[in-house]
Amino acid sequence: QLLESGGGSVQTGGSLRLTCAASGSVLTQSCMSWFRQPPGKEREWVANIDSAGNTEYAPSVKGRFTIAKDTFPTTLNLEMNSLKPEDTATYYCAASTKWNCVMPASRTGPYFTWFGQGTQVTVSS
Repeated sequence: QLLESGGGSVQTGGSLRLTCAASGSVLTQSCMSWFRQPPGKEREWVANIDSAGNTEYAPSVKGRFTIAKDTFPTTLNLEMNSLKPEDTATYYCAASTKWNCVMPASRTGPYFTWFGQGTQVTVSS
């Protein structure tokens, strides 16, 4: 089970930290990801981290967002800096049954078995 938190409203240029609570085995043994769904648009991939800690980012967030795992408590985190209005979306964490994040498949929803319920991020100009 995955449970996101940390969403909210910020102004352009602000920062937020999203957290996804997960079991220890999922956190350490799975490819995990953040997706987002902007209002009225399709869900899009944001970032991945595999069981070894290797990361990948969508070009739109690279250099601004950082995906990472904490082992105590066991959480998947997304640090978001220099936020822009186009980052406004519902953000979802996801976990796969696979330990590695095979590209490009792991940029798509079907690669992942579990999704959280989502947390809203709103960036105002």
